[in-house]
Amino acid sequence: MEFAEPGSPLRLIERDIRDPGKREILVEVGACGVCRTDLHIVDGDIQGKLPIVPGHEIVGRVSMVGEGAEGFAIGDRVGIPWLGHSCGKCPYCRSDRENLCNDPLFTGFTRDGGFATHALADARYCFPIPARYGDAEAAPRSAWTWVSPIS
Repeated sequence: MEFAEPGSPLRLIERDIRDPGKREILVEVGACGVCRTDLHIVDGDIQGKLPIVPGHEIVGRVSMVGEGAEGFAIGDRVGIPWLGHSCGKCPYCRSDRENLCNDPLFTGFTRDGGFATHALADARYCFPIPARYGDAEAAPRSAWTWVSPIS
């Protein structure tokens, strides 16, 4: 689903599925929650990159692993959080406060999210999902990891 402009409905579209780039994984989406942030984006209360595929509470299985993406293999069950990337260079990143990064990317806001069949994600921000949680049960919990993945 793609969001193109405030006040407009989400559109069902077809896109090519891009191979993962450096340090990225491609995840086949099993579930993606809807939270108030998604509604703020669609309502135009906060402005990000458009058009965009919303959704940042994502759970799925790794279907491809890009060069340099460590810690995950094809078939692994993962969560993709709101914080999708940080610069690693600003004072916040250098003091382990990536959530305050000067140049971040946010899943479903400035990089495409999980209202899709597949989502690309920076593997450094993803985390394994315990087997005891189903996809729909785990998806909203992925929003809990916006600072660092938790176990």
